Amino acid sequence: MVMLAGFHKNPDIANVDSSENDSGPFKGTILRTKSGSLCSKMGEPCISCTTFNVLAPIYKRLDQQNQSIRESDFRAFWLARNERIVDWLLYESSSIICLQEFWVGNEELVHMYEERLGAAGYDTFKLGRTNNRGDGLLTAIHKDTFRVLNYRELLFNDFGDRVAQLLHVQSVFPFEQNQNNSVEQEILIVNTHLLFPHDSSLSIVRLHQVYQILLYLEAYQREYKLSQVPVILCGDWNGSKRGHVYKFLRSQGFVSSYDIAHEYTDSDADAHKWISHRNHRGNICGVDFIWLRNPNKSRKPLKISWAEAAFGIIKYQLQKASLAENDAFAFLRADNNGNHITYSAFCDALRQVNLTGLSHGLSFEETKDLWVQADIDGNGVLDYEEFKRIWNSTWSEHTDEDCGFEDSNESMEKEAIGFAVKNAVLFPREVEKGIWPENYSLSDHARLTAVFSPVRLRCSQKSL
Repeated sequence: MVMLAGFHKNPDIANVDSSENDSGPFKGTILRTKSGSLCSKMGEPCISCTTFNVLAPIYKRLDQQNQSIRESDFRAFWLARNERIVDWLLYESSSIICLQEFWVGNEELVHMYEERLGAAGYDTFKLGRTNNRGDGLLTAIHKDTFRVLNYRELLFNDFGDRVAQLLHVQSVFPFEQNQNNSVEQEILIVNTHLLFPHDSSLSIVRLHQVYQILLYLEAYQREYKLSQVPVILCGDWNGSKRGHVYKFLRSQGFVSSYDIAHEYTDSDADAHKWISHRNHRGNICGVDFIWLRNPNKSRKPLKISWAEAAFGIIKYQLQKASLAENDAFAFLRADNNGNHITYSAFCDALRQVNLTGLSHGLSFEETKDLWVQADIDGNGVLDYEEFKRIWNSTWSEHTDEDCGFEDSNESMEKEAIGFAVKNAVLFPREVEKGIWPENYSLSDHARLTAVFSPVRLRCSQKSL
């Protein structure tokens, strides 16, 4: 029986460290993935996924004193670095490869990636950012593991010219579902690169980009009746575990594969235990994620989660202006003599904290929708109790719980396949300890690889 691509350890090779970029891919050990290899000594089938922001040569600075000098001006430099990147990708041979900041504007580099990945058995899909920004995304799917059923492109057409790719894939061979039958598992995969938060007012843009991805996923799942398939989101999220995007995705049932593998929580204490990026400001942070959502995951209705996250950003902007709860209520109330907030005052306050009135801010429709959700009694104004509900995020506890683990409830009607996180590793390995190695030069991002194994779930027949 053929097995899905998976990780295995080679005990004969030493651990990889930050010298990987200089030594070539065959000096160190990584959790190597090879088509047809076993996920464990028990022969457990698995799939693997790698996400990596490869730092487009048009952005890579070669001289900090003269930042106009970029790697893109020196063919030998960018070609050699990207050849090493492909060496590593082929050595790992992940089932799924998601790259960001891929230099789609250079035909030679595109051809090199497509030729080498294609020769290794991958189908490749590239997508440039809108307005010819020069870089974009590349997703590669190993044909020994998955067949691609559908490919969609999502263009945000908002501030930052960001894009996303959606791939609907099916396993080449079936997973065992029960003693009587088996299924060829379908999975939805998303690759994206969110806007960099140059200032806090752009948090709403990044949140909006994720909201669009989830809306698109929901519509696609409804169209193709895929409510009971796993979803994997990959990419550079340009935000940490403490941010609004992270919390929004968690409210929608997604988990960070790296944090699950290492048993890290969502607490502040675990927020900085690993990093994956040193940005152009010299700051180190953890921003690269492989998110997983299984069919069994409970989640709030998307519209409610979006409203909670948007109000969270409003609260953050007010607190940034040194406004406590009572002061924030007075600020939103403005010159109104009554003890309530009017819609016009609400809109004016959002404009003053740069959340509306800009090309990338909340739209009129979104602002109105937030107001409607906040105005619980529908009387056209917000009293202090309604304001407190926004401030403290005490929203409806309703969740959309479709599934449970197979032994949790015998009344469930249908089985589905999900995934368990078996392992996840960042390279270079120093970043797992919160250290950015100075001699690492493959990218300004670490590479994240995760492995998943199938698990059976019992689900209701409920669809989206």
